Amino acid sequence: MNVLIVYAHPERRSLNGALNDFAVARLRAEGHHVQVSDLYAMNWKAPLDANDVRERNGDAPFHASLDSKHAFENGLQSRDIEIEQEKLRWADALILQFPMWWFSMPAIMKGWVERVYAYGFGYGVGEHSGTHWGDRYGEGMMAGKRAMIVVTTGGWESHYSARGINGPIDDILFPIQHGVLFYPGFDVLPPFVVYQTNMMDDSRLDATFDALGQRLDRLFDDAPIAFRKQNHGDYAIPHLTLRDELAAGQSGFAAHID
Repeated sequence: MNVLIVYAHPERRSLNGALNDFAVARLRAEGHHVQVSDLYAMNWKAPLDANDVRERNGDAPFHASLDSKHAFENGLQSRDIEIEQEKLRWADALILQFPMWWFSMPAIMKGWVERVYAYGFGYGVGEHSGTHWGDRYGEGMMAGKRAMIVVTTGGWESHYSARGINGPIDDILFPIQHGVLFYPGFDVLPPFVVYQTNMMDDSRLDATFDALGQRLDRLFDDAPIAFRKQNHGDYAIPHLTLRDELAAGQSGFAAHID
């Protein structure tokens, strides 16, 4: 199978660098084909702006979604965007690997999402009608592919527990897992989270490698998170709210998991 790893850490000699090297070696040892988009090494341009459109009328106001749509439909996207889209088309699975900075992914990875997920590629696809509100949240260009987050954080696991000061890790990652990954159609696997990165010794690193290796071995076998699909009857269209009889008494992120 084909696996794309999008990796965002500025130091290859870091824990993230070691995890990335391990993941590539493990996946290849299992017979998978692997590509890595090392965003810092690529000097990836993070901002989405008018420079992402070739042959653009510089006098016209820049409109992020409409310019993105025009560029995608007419083969006028910046070449670096096209290359990453080609990698996503090639991949059977996507791994986003990053350190958690300020409760999210590093800005350079967010910029990868904003630029590569062009209108007509990552969003804005499918019909909009009284029964179908676009191909998204379980449908879309990435349907049939798998995705997983590998994330490191300095906080303790208890800090990210249900009553932890930082909030539950599943809630913190929900915008990425449900929004960035499930939205364009990926089947999203539970995340692999490494806590207390400042307390990593050789013994714990070996245990971390072992746990990550087991997850990578099951990349195409583990059950994905059971996010509710938008167009399969759970949501009232066009309001896109859960039907009253579903997840009764629940609200927030957890209500959107079946």
